[in-house]
Amino acid sequence: MDKINDRIVLFIAQGAYSGRVPFAPGTAGTAAAVLLYLLLKALNPGAYLGVCVLVTVLGTWMAGEAELLLRKKDSPSIVIDEIAGFLVAMFLVPASWEYIVAAFLLFRFFDIVKPWPINGLQKVSGGAGVMLDDLGAGIFTNIVLQIAARNL
Repeated sequence: MDKINDRIVLFIAQGAYSGRVPFAPGTAGTAAAVLLYLLLKALNPGAYLGVCVLVTVLGTWMAGEAELLLRKKDSPSIVIDEIAGFLVAMFLVPASWEYIVAAFLLFRFFDIVKPWPINGLQKVSGGAGVMLDDLGAGIFTNIVLQIAARNL
């Protein structure tokens, strides 16, 4: 791969370089995801779902390429998985600040704790292995928020 392509891969995989922060890169990547969500929240559900699929597919490929460039499995600087996971967490969730903050906190909790069956997803290799546990955390977060939205 040439230098420009390497930079593009790392820019995407590292969430516009938010994953390069020296402390808590996953949290920084999730903060970048909140900013992206704020740009996307007005989309209709079909278009939003399309963006989620696009970020997931592109992110899986870019995460795998970034692992090769960085020579490290699931490098902490790769945060496209947090971005995809947070977007999934917010799918069809009310777009209020209360839900955004709750999603941020819940998503980080599930991503860090990795309850069953999320914990087993990290055993997958390549870009899919990078992405799957965060997508699982996003799904868990979405389920909790959907329940909350229907009961509050």
